[in-house]
Amino acid sequence: MLSKKAKTIFLSSFFLSSTFFSQAHNVSDGYQKPTDPLVIQNLENWQDLKFGLFMHWGTYSQWGIVESWSLCPEDESWTQRKPEHGKSYNEYVKNYEKLQTTFNPTQFNPQKWANATKKAGMKYVVFTTKHHDGFAMFDTQQSDYKITSSRTPFSNNPKADVTKEIFNTFRKDGFKIGAYFSKPDWHSDDYWWSYFPPKDRNVNYDPKKYPERWENFKKFTFNQLNEITSNYGKIDILWLDGGWVRPFNTIDPKVEWQRTIKVEQDIDMNKVGMMARKNQPGIIIVDRTVSGRWENYVTPEQAIPEHILPIPWESCITMGDSFSYVPNDNYKSSQKIIETLVKIIARGGNYLMNIAPGPNGDYDAIVYERLKEISAWMDNNQSAVFATRAAAPYHDGNFYYTQSKDGKTVNVFHIDEKIKYQSPSTLIFSIPENFNPKSVKVLGLSNKIQWKKSGNRIEIQLPEERTKLKYSTVIQLIQ
Repeated sequence: MLSKKAKTIFLSSFFLSSTFFSQAHNVSDGYQKPTDPLVIQNLENWQDLKFGLFMHWGTYSQWGIVESWSLCPEDESWTQRKPEHGKSYNEYVKNYEKLQTTFNPTQFNPQKWANATKKAGMKYVVFTTKHHDGFAMFDTQQSDYKITSSRTPFSNNPKADVTKEIFNTFRKDGFKIGAYFSKPDWHSDDYWWSYFPPKDRNVNYDPKKYPERWENFKKFTFNQLNEITSNYGKIDILWLDGGWVRPFNTIDPKVEWQRTIKVEQDIDMNKVGMMARKNQPGIIIVDRTVSGRWENYVTPEQAIPEHILPIPWESCITMGDSFSYVPNDNYKSSQKIIETLVKIIARGGNYLMNIAPGPNGDYDAIVYERLKEISAWMDNNQSAVFATRAAAPYHDGNFYYTQSKDGKTVNVFHIDEKIKYQSPSTLIFSIPENFNPKSVKVLGLSNKIQWKKSGNRIEIQLPEERTKLKYSTVIQLIQ
């Protein structure tokens, strides 16, 4: 458990962009450190990876809309429906579900994705096996609302089970594998019972009043998660979304979206978690926003902590503006992506960057351009990124810090968010107390660096060669 001071820092240390403020999930303040040695080791290994790939993909990509949320009858900016997709709510839902009958992403080639993202330094992948709309991107036997159904044109493709293809391809290329799964299922008649209209994101009946129906939903969820953790090879992370499906006594009334939960929605995470661990020993389980035994790391969304956090964490942030595919999305610059990575790793976290495939089964061309640019930066600077930990002073002006796990190497990143980056001729920065470097180098430069130490500050002079540095200057100090 966190101390009162740590809780205060933990809950107040996030910057949320206004665009995504309403969607952002509050992180938990009751973190429990796992006790299973295999889970502890897996978490340690995961924290070495630093940079991961998130992929939201489903039938909704055909309309170029937000994933699932337009089905939700809440009046929020991200739940808006376009009139051309249905004049009434019921017509809209019917047309949305018909997207299954036209989903045919024939350009799907996971090896192309793995090649590009691996070169860019990504080392794990989290794929949406099922989002809130209930459409399974894997070959579930619990529902016909799935990509492998005969109702889906892509079912005739030899790569129809895209979850299997993605996991096998990325695993072969050395990635750790994460399965995103939505606990709520808005297609299931045992979650949104057709007898009642849905009111909001939550179950639309009282599970205590209709226990048999809720028990059916629990079995359905358990069975799908059993399929994913049994039939798809080694899985390292089970990433569970939809934190409103939770025991009623875990609701935090200080969190606005949790105040909308009016009924018990306990799906028995102990049973689910123990099954997953039996199928996949050591698997990291992320029951998002439900603090306790099954939230092994926390997941701020579209957010970067302002300060170091004392527990394992990961920021999931989009490369574009949206988690799902939107035509002509506004993709972040490579400099912005690198700056985001630097801030996250300097504060002890991992960066899970979302890239959304389109309805044709591929990324936009600009995505590959960005990944190629990031690859060039990674080629020079990866030793300062991977298998590192946060290092005091963490962040000082435009300088950010990491260190090797043995503490013998300190890496100092200089960035400048205000302009297109240009490395200055002189840099002066603080170093950790009692750290006495014997050598100093700038990654990506072949020339020796002139430097001097005064107290706990270092001054370095950079040669003309510095003009070839892009996005940042990374200084490596070795004692």
